[in-house]
Formats: sequence, C-alpha cells, structure tokens
Amino acid sequence: MNSRRMAILAIGGLIATSLPAQSPESRSAATKATPGYNHSIPAKIMTPETVETRLGTLKFHDGRPTPETVDLVYDNLDLLRGTEVFLNGIPATSIEGLLLGVIEMGVDASNKIIIFDELLDSSPLFLTGNTDTVYAATMLDLKRDGATVVEVPPNCGPGTVDDAYFRFVIDMGAPGPDRGAGGKYLILPPDYDGDLDPPVGGMEAEVGGEKYFVAKSASYVNLLILRGFLVDGKPDAATASFENGLKVYPLAQAASPPEMEFISGSGHPFNTIHANDFEFYEELHTVIEREPASMWEPELLGLFASIGIEKGKPFAPDARMKKILTEAVAIGNATARAIVFRPRLDGVPYYPGSAWGTAFVGADYRWLNNDGEGGRNLDARTLFFYQATVNTPAMAMKMVGKGSQYAYAAVDASGEYLDGAKTYKLNIPANVPAADFWSVVAYDPQTRSELQTGQKFPSKNNKRDDLVENADGSVDLYFAPSAPAGKEANWIETVPSKGWYVLLRLYGPLDPWFDKTWRPGEFELVE
Repeated sequence: MNSRRMAILAIGGLIATSLPAQSPESRSAATKATPGYNHSIPAKIMTPETVETRLGTLKFHDGRPTPETVDLVYDNLDLLRGTEVFLNGIPATSIEGLLLGVIEMGVDASNKIIIFDELLDSSPLFLTGNTDTVYAATMLDLKRDGATVVEVPPNCGPGTVDDAYFRFVIDMGAPGPDRGAGGKYLILPPDYDGDLDPPVGGMEAEVGGEKYFVAKSASYVNLLILRGFLVDGKPDAATASFENGLKVYPLAQAASPPEMEFISGSGHPFNTIHANDFEFYEELHTVIEREPASMWEPELLGLFASIGIEKGKPFAPDARMKKILTEAVAIGNATARAIVFRPRLDGVPYYPGSAWGTAFVGADYRWLNNDGEGGRNLDARTLFFYQATVNTPAMAMKMVGKGSQYAYAAVDASGEYLDGAKTYKLNIPANVPAADFWSVVAYDPQTRSELQTGQKFPSKNNKRDDLVENADGSVDLYFAPSAPAGKEANWIETVPSKGWYVLLRLYGPLDPWFDKTWRPGEFELVE
C-alpha cells in the first residue's frame, strides 16, 4: 500500500473516532414522531383523510374508506374491468360475429362454404372486406367434427385458419406451405392427444398413408377463409377453382366425405360484426362457455370472470352491474374508435405528416413488442381487430412480389375527418409498386364495412376498372356525392350525411413500397 493511501485511511479513521456516537434515543429525538405513532412514518405510505380525484372526493378514517367511498371505488373498478373486457374481448366476439353471420346464411356445417362469387359488395357487413378477390369461407367445428381435412385447390390466393380468439393457426394457398400448388391440410382439435405435435404454422406429416400439412388449434371453432384472384378482372376462374377443388370434411369421413355446398354471399344483406352494446358481453360469454379454458391466458380468464363471465356459470349481472357494464361497453367502444380513427400509437403513420397509416402496428401477428420483452401491445391489437379480420404473419412479412400490403386513411391533408358531403381528390402516382394489382376501397366509419352507396362497389381497382390516367401515368381518384364533370370513370360515391375512410391495397407489393420511395398522395379538398 502506498504512503498516500495510508495517510488517507489514517485521517479517515481519526475523523470517525473523533465523532460522538449517536444513541438510539438521540436519533429518535432528532426526528419528530408522526402523531399517533412512536416514530416518524414516511408520508408516502400514508393515506390522507380526503383525496380529490376525477371520481370526486374520496374519504377515509385512519386509512379506512368510508361506506360512500367503498361504493364509489367498487363502481369504478367494475367500470374499468368492463371497459377492459370489451377491449380485450374483441378478437373473440369478432369470430363469434362471423360464426353467427354465416349461420344466418345457411353455413352451418364445415362442408358448406359461403362464397362471394360476384365479389364482396356493400350489402353484407364485413369488417373492411375487399372488393378485389373471391372470398370462400366456412367455420370449422372441431368439437363436433374432430380433426378436419381441408383440400385446397392449386393457384389459390392467400388463405388462413384462425382460432376462436383470432390467433393464427396456419396459412394456406400462396403464403402457406403448399406455396400455391394446392394440397391437403389437417386441423387438429385442442383435445387431440396423439403423436403429432405441430408448431404454430403447421408441419408436413403422413397420416393414414396420406401426406398432410398438419396444424393444431387451441379452440374448437375456427375460421377458414380463402381468397382467389380475379382473371381479366373477373371472378369466374377463382369461383370455378373453389367450387371444383375446395373440400372440407372430418378426417373420420375421409373415405366418403360429404358433398360440398357453396352458398353465394354476394348481394345479400347480413351481419358478421360483434355488438357494441351490452350484448357484447353475452357474445363473449357464449365463446367462454364453448371453448376449452386451456385456450386462454389465465389473466384474460380472470379479467372476464371479474365481471361475471366465467365458464360453467351463467352470466346474470344484477341491475347495478348491468347498468355499469352498459356504460363500460360504451366507453370501450369509444376508446376503440379513438384508437382507430385518431391513433396515438407509435408506428401507425407510414410517412411523416401523412394520413396514411398501418393497421398492423409492430409487424408481429401476436402483437408482441420486441418478441415479448416489451409485453403485448394491447392498443395495437385493438387497432387491428376493431376494424379488420384475418390474422396471419404474412400480413407483416416483407414478401416482395407476393402477398399484400395495406394502408388506411381517415382524414384529409389538413387532418380533418373525411366528409361525405364534400369533394376530395386522391392522386395515385405512376408506377404503383404492385405486381398484381392495387385498389382503393371506401368504408363506413360506423360499421367499418364497405360504404353503402348507389355504386355496387365503393372502390376502384386498376385491373377491374377502366381508370383514366394523367399524362404522367398517375391516377386521380375523386370522392364525392356526385361525380365531378368528366371524372366519372375515377369517381367513388360518398353519402352527404356520412363520413368515410379508405384502405389502399397493393397485391404483390414491390420494393418501392417497402423502402417508401413510392407513396400515395393525400386527400385534397376540391373547392
């Protein structure tokens, strides 16, 4: 040890020994005791007799809430829990809404398919459905049917199976393991206990001498939805492909599967959207009753149970609780609408100062931040499922020339909501980076479904419609109650008493979309 360090230690020791020792009594005397205590109690752990909050004045006697305060905070807790149940239950009730809607159309078995053979027009209520592909869909019931086979025809567009909480099970068709060549898929129920243990997204396996792409769902009810592309702007080829090649049947009936039945949904008014009032909780209770408890995270089950939605028990709130939940669902609905139409989430805007944003924030189909290290982005999940359906990793993946990409806009260039009584122009620059096609569809902010107007399709598609181009190759689209003179070919009708918003879709997106060297224009008000 050097001499300097020794000197410092020696001085420190002299100082320490020269200070007078402080007895416990003197330390206590130096700090004033809190009234009612022997010693000083940190103020931060104490509760005042009154506390002013947005709920009003909370009153306590020695930390114990008064009866009035107890009633007030429990009402508030039930209100908060009811609101959270709405925001977290949307994926489940959205699947339930789809199930109820297709049953209304007669699709009550997996061999019955609802097909939009004349495309999805604005008559049915579907969350932001497109007018550009042929949808073919059914609901699988793995409790009734057991393991179920889906035979997908060749050249099928994007297809997906999602479970009863809209979680991804497996892709089919172009983004699936068959890569558009077609093939047999086998969907296992949650109570399957055999040797097959497929990961999320599925695996290839041999079952009974047949080769399948095998996936296991966490739920009994599952959505199967497939899309077929237009050929020469028409749906005929895709419709024929589904009607001749799509088969769905229980594995137990593979030797003699039931005949397929295709039911057209085009032009028929029916609803597939969950409730936004008290009925929402009843829809959620139906899902909880039907599905195994194993499909849910315990925290979610606990949240649902906190307002009386619990498996094996009736959902029968008393008058007080029903009144609170009626208010809670209204607050939850308003919150979801704020998240969608005035998002504050980081990651929504595609470009600085632009109205265009993504509904798939975080590029993770599980809505996990940093692969889960940052938890689940709950508001991002609400942003998506309040206005959209079908959950697949393909929506977030960069697949140049394949798949699809989306952007939505609800305001004009000045940040004001789009008004159906006014006229707007949207410029789509030349060389749209879409290998297949691009489209713009107008939606109703109330239903989040296609805007119902005098036009069959509230949309424009560069392959289906004869659009007039500008000299530079760009296209100006017009949105108004009536077509501006000479702009009829590029006009999308709006309703004077209503608002609207749009989705831009690029099928087969190319690099300029991903690197943002190409971007759509903003909605400009035309005086």
